[in-house]
Amino acid sequence: MSSVGIGQRPQNRKQQIVKVVWTGIWLVYLSAPVSDLVHGGHSTGVVVLGWIGLIAFVLWYGALVFRTGRGEHNRLVLGSLGALATQAAVLSLTLGREWLVLFVYVAIAAGAALPLRWARLTIPAVAAVLTTVALIVPGGKAYLAGLLIPAFLGGFAMTGVRELLRTTIALREARATVAQLAANEERLRLARDLHDLLGHSLSLITLKSELAGRMLPDHPEKAAQQVADIEQVSRQALVDVREAVTGYRRPRLAGELAGTQVALTAAGVRADLPVEPDLTGVPEESESALAWALREAVTNVVRHSGARRCTVELLRRQTLDGPVLELSVEDDGSGGSAGSHGNGLTGLTERLEKAGGTLEAGRVRHGFRLVARVPLTGAEAGADAADDPVGSGA
Repeated sequence: MSSVGIGQRPQNRKQQIVKVVWTGIWLVYLSAPVSDLVHGGHSTGVVVLGWIGLIAFVLWYGALVFRTGRGEHNRLVLGSLGALATQAAVLSLTLGREWLVLFVYVAIAAGAALPLRWARLTIPAVAAVLTTVALIVPGGKAYLAGLLIPAFLGGFAMTGVRELLRTTIALREARATVAQLAANEERLRLARDLHDLLGHSLSLITLKSELAGRMLPDHPEKAAQQVADIEQVSRQALVDVREAVTGYRRPRLAGELAGTQVALTAAGVRADLPVEPDLTGVPEESESALAWALREAVTNVVRHSGARRCTVELLRRQTLDGPVLELSVEDDGSGGSAGSHGNGLTGLTERLEKAGGTLEAGRVRHGFRLVARVPLTGAEAGADAADDPVGSGA
């Protein structure tokens, strides 16, 4: 993407060009000084000096604006603004009222380069200097009303932009910190779980191995019993580790829905998704099967369908076999052949059948539709109404 995010510096030449062009658009209001140099009837020497002064002013202004939000020393910025205001005053007093517009840029630079507590004083000060110079320059009073309002609005608008940049950068840093803390917490949880699962088993294996080593010369039968116990403990530890890993790898519907939103948006597909699904009464195995179904369906939409819109629905239905939770994924793309299922859908069918569910997939009138159903259990399922949406539509 070529756009520059708020609070981010350009990362490549293309983004730098975009930012320069966007900033340069506002220099169109310098048309009055440019017109004065071209058609004002000044002597050649005055025109040359005027162009030099205008170019120096623009470069100085650009340097201040591009420093927005970078935390430089405020006194240095104030000195730079003073130099910029002096340039505007000298050019206005020597060349005429058309140059008073430069003070608007001084006010904008003050709002962009100074924190709010300083800008609240600096911008009115620039307006006061503008008023003084306009009263001195012949005909400047007629321009004063049309320049004071843009100076105030532009200056204080840039203070808002600066605060937005600062807040955005702080928010981005906070998100990175939260993500790092979440990763650290997950590592600690994994470490605790592994310690709880394997600490006792490995300690017991070590102890029994030492006992078997001491018993082996004189009591081989007892040593054999210790070895048998070691085998049993190690097998149980292996089962515990496999169950723990399976739990870590088991997908959840809430997480898959969030991932679906990101994947479809990145692919340029409009996503209509349920939010905050209520999974009361849904067994973990059933939820995991639906999460796998959602992942497979969205993968097919992104890779093969060429769709522009994808709708995901999660409904509770009452069937002859009992209450079920139904996941429907429908897109408006080309889909695939309704009569041939790939390896992904075949494996998904087997996974759903293992959870007691079913899978339907095929072409519909305007695209492709996948429907996965899993049974509900528990007292909550029996109280569910038919065709009850799980969560609200987004």
